[in-house]
Amino acid sequence: MSFTLQIGQQAPDFSLPATDGRTYSLADFADAETLVVFFTCNHCPYVVGSDEITRETANKFADRGVKFVGINSNSVGTKPLDSFEHMVERMEEQRFPWTYLRDESQAVAKSYGALRTPHFYVFDRDRKLVYTGRGIDNPRESGKMTVNDLDNALTEHTNGLPVTVQLTNPIGCNVKWDGQEEHWMPVEACDLVL
Repeated sequence: MSFTLQIGQQAPDFSLPATDGRTYSLADFADAETLVVFFTCNHCPYVVGSDEITRETANKFADRGVKFVGINSNSVGTKPLDSFEHMVERMEEQRFPWTYLRDESQAVAKSYGALRTPHFYVFDRDRKLVYTGRGIDNPRESGKMTVNDLDNALTEHTNGLPVTVQLTNPIGCNVKWDGQEEHWMPVEACDLVL
């Protein structure tokens, strides 16, 4: 996958099941002034390492009309831990402040051009893209973080300012596409490629 949404492009719609038992589309988040859609999963060390920072950011901006939607598009054939059942368990344990959706067909990940887990997309009131890329600069070891690009983008945007840094490289594991072999990859490497 080399294509990802460009700044100013419209958020592609979706209709996906969530861990809370409901099915959501973009229209269900119509009340959000700003919508953060991010591609995530259950197992990736870059996701697990930065989930608490993402939680802090989601909570910090909640009263500014910002909503977060996590989407897991990973192939269960490649990563059984990314099954819907495991998503439900993870949300019950962690109680993250976002809606967690399952993209079984991977069509939504393809329409957004998701490259990594995690990969963030920030949309304005009209659902036009104002920021995409990483959350922080060291998602695997968030204690060593020096830049929180997502927080910076949301701070500027919610204050009515243009986003200074609109595009960064997402840092994390590749989205696990159906039919992709992974047996040759070292487990610890988690196929990080930038």
